[in-house]
Amino acid sequence: MLNEELDNENNLELGTELEGDEAIHDITSVSGLYENWFLDYASYVILERAVPALEDGFKPVQRRIMHAMKEMDDGRFNKVANVIGQTMQYHPHGDASIGDAIVNLGQKDLLIETQGNWGDVRTGDSAAAPRYIEARLTKFALDVVFNGQTTEWQLSYDGRKNEPVTLPVKFPLLLAQGVEGIAVGLSTKIMPHNFRELIKGSIDVLKGRQTTLLPDFPTGGMADFSNYNGGGRGGKIRLRATIEKVDKSLLVIKDVPYGTTTTALMESIVKASENNKIKIKKVVDNTAAAVEIQVHIPPGISPDLTIDALYAFTDCEISISPNTCVIIEDKPRFLNVDELLRMSTLKTVRLLERELEIRMGELEDKWHQSSLEKIFIENRIYRDIEECETWEAVLEAIDRGLDPYKPILRREVTQEDIIRLTEIKIKRISKFDAFKADEFIKKLEDEMAEVADNLANLTRYAISYFEGLFAKYGKGKERKTQIRTFDVVSAQKVAIANQKLYVNRKDGFVGYGLKKDEFVTDCSDMDDIIAIRKDGKFVVTKISDKTFVGKDILYTAVYNKNDEHMVYNMIYVDGKTGVAYAKRFAVTSITRDKEYDLTKGEKNSKIIYLTANPNSESELVSIQLQPASTARVKQFDFDFAELLIKGKGSQGNIVTKYPIKKVTQKALGESTRGGREIYYDEVIGRLNTESRGRYLGSFNTEDTILVLFKDGSYELTSFDLTNHYDVANIEAIHKFSPELVVSALYTEGETKVTYVKRFLIETTTVGKRFTFISESKGSKLLAASVAAEPKAEIKFQRDKKSEKESEVLLLNEFIDVKGWRAMGNKLNYFKIFGVTIAKDEKMEVVKPKNGTKAIKAVKVEPKLAEKISSGYESGAEINFDILPTQPVKELPVESGQTEDLQKPPKKEKKQLNLF
Repeated sequence: MLNEELDNENNLELGTELEGDEAIHDITSVSGLYENWFLDYASYVILERAVPALEDGFKPVQRRIMHAMKEMDDGRFNKVANVIGQTMQYHPHGDASIGDAIVNLGQKDLLIETQGNWGDVRTGDSAAAPRYIEARLTKFALDVVFNGQTTEWQLSYDGRKNEPVTLPVKFPLLLAQGVEGIAVGLSTKIMPHNFRELIKGSIDVLKGRQTTLLPDFPTGGMADFSNYNGGGRGGKIRLRATIEKVDKSLLVIKDVPYGTTTTALMESIVKASENNKIKIKKVVDNTAAAVEIQVHIPPGISPDLTIDALYAFTDCEISISPNTCVIIEDKPRFLNVDELLRMSTLKTVRLLERELEIRMGELEDKWHQSSLEKIFIENRIYRDIEECETWEAVLEAIDRGLDPYKPILRREVTQEDIIRLTEIKIKRISKFDAFKADEFIKKLEDEMAEVADNLANLTRYAISYFEGLFAKYGKGKERKTQIRTFDVVSAQKVAIANQKLYVNRKDGFVGYGLKKDEFVTDCSDMDDIIAIRKDGKFVVTKISDKTFVGKDILYTAVYNKNDEHMVYNMIYVDGKTGVAYAKRFAVTSITRDKEYDLTKGEKNSKIIYLTANPNSESELVSIQLQPASTARVKQFDFDFAELLIKGKGSQGNIVTKYPIKKVTQKALGESTRGGREIYYDEVIGRLNTESRGRYLGSFNTEDTILVLFKDGSYELTSFDLTNHYDVANIEAIHKFSPELVVSALYTEGETKVTYVKRFLIETTTVGKRFTFISESKGSKLLAASVAAEPKAEIKFQRDKKSEKESEVLLLNEFIDVKGWRAMGNKLNYFKIFGVTIAKDEKMEVVKPKNGTKAIKAVKVEPKLAEKISSGYESGAEINFDILPTQPVKELPVESGQTEDLQKPPKKEKKQLNLF
């Protein structure tokens, strides 16, 4: 029965009335009722709580706080508890939400001047209780946020008071402070921007220029805005803390990314360490006035690799997805920050125009009243009322007396104007000074002319207004966040080798849990593993404790999908024909856990020779046929260099149709791909093969990089792309050659004498630093170069009374090449003020075109320069020294100034024994 009644109710339409006693209320279906309630709730949350308004950049609670503080403002600090109480007259949501909003505004240090413990956004420390902290409006807030004459008012929630619909903010405040909010079905996340850049951007908008706003975070740090997308949906910001390397055992984090805290950052580091992502000894937080988190590194761990690991596995690098959503005309709209700046700037112009119009009205009223008063007194119109017996007669007499002067007035004379004249006291009439009255009217007219000019030239006036804000409040508001371009730190590349890879070749298992089986290599638990089997099949899979990949494993290692220089040389026998094929291939694109076939796919096919070559080296092998073979020549050589590097699915070239007994390696060749073209990105201090930065050269297997440091040391490093170089501490970085001569000028610490030395790099140890200047305390490297004929410009003083001079010193003529430990020759000057090595004398490597060799610092006759440079890429730098004419084909190459022209010596490589 009850269900039938409910069904009848639900079937009634809105507004249907029932007969008799039931005809009491209109009936609405339950589903429709809840639908309306939900829409009402969603609208309320979006408009009244979560999303800011474009007009002033405030959420309702923030707007009510600012209005309440303006009501309380007397120039002194107020207890925040009192501000909360005042705001509760307008905001019906309790003191907690108001208190949190006040603290949030105060921490942004723009609108509210704070006193007491307001917490710290860097450390996450909360503010003291509202009864202990104080606040007042800043001068900036009083200047740009409030104007009662241009404010639109509405009744508060209880109807007792008026509150602003929006505040007349004459500044892009929303972009300056930033805001974050989550509503029903949408969210907003607007980043804070730099005060000075916003003002300059508004001026650019008024001048018709394009703007490109980028956020500026109060916590500082570094930010990559490559994918910012103007702050619109789909954009992304990468933020990094600044990490300084103090020494080989200590790193210092100098700031935290926006949105995180020192506590959260330290916890993420500890968690990464516990998960064996990075290796650290301890983390110490010494944050006080400035952020300082010390990360202590255990011996034997690279600080450079640890820096990359901190960015890859901890909150030292985070990403933020902005979403610029604001309320415009009671509707949420998604914009980008440049559109928002333009709209805010135009709104400011409208407010300025309205203020000028109000001011013009006030001045015109003052001019009208002053002019009437002057006419009334100077022409003694007040005497006309002496005979009047009624009030109406008085008003009529004054009006009649003003008739001759009405044409010179700016508007009609009203009854209120005449009544105001009757209220002038006799004392004021008796002391009336016509000269002062004229001066006052003239001053009003001048100001009116100025206001009229500003109204006629509103854009100029608005630009002047913004320039005034910049001059008055822009000091000390410089950008805190560095704009950088980050390279992507691959987690797989920087993950520490926290596991060991083992293989059971016969049974076909790989993993880090097979500790009783054959050890392969150190690896991390994030790596992928490639396994190639004797039957010609291979698979790439995620490393785990124990994974079955197929029996008879020939080769297994850590797999890098982007390594195009890893080339496999292989000989296999086709199972159907018995023909032996040779192929060279790279594995650069695969589907994980999918099985691939490296042979023709025939049953009983098998691999009889396989090597993995990390720098695409070729090799010469000796092939021995079966003694029972009918072939006349039963042993011959095969050179893999004659094969092209093809895909993993290629068939290969025929080696022999006869059965093979044994394949052995005779010699390892050079890289058939010409080595890796390596570049050094001087912005981020990383090597790359994507043509970013300065070209270092083409690197083969045994090549290394020479790094000269500003502390007077050098180091030979590999050309591994994971290397990280401290840009701020590098004097020079080049491809190493044994013939390179290093020229250096340094000051000896104890004697303060300046020395010049030239030396060859005699050490070959990779990864170890050697100091080539005096190790006395205070010794300092002034300049260093590897150019063949370096020229040093020295600024000096010969004696106490002499003027400062400068001299160019040819270092190769000043001193001969000696050992790297030699002191060098003294520079006998009284005082040296500075040393520079001319930029065009520094060694610059040119990337060759069409496979030609790179020529460095070639001495050539001027007419031939154009011919030589035509063989190189457009924009490349080639240094020419002017000398007598020499034939192009016989250009002498300076020692150490060219790519290696000779093939590297053949070296033995361990053979993979398959039999």
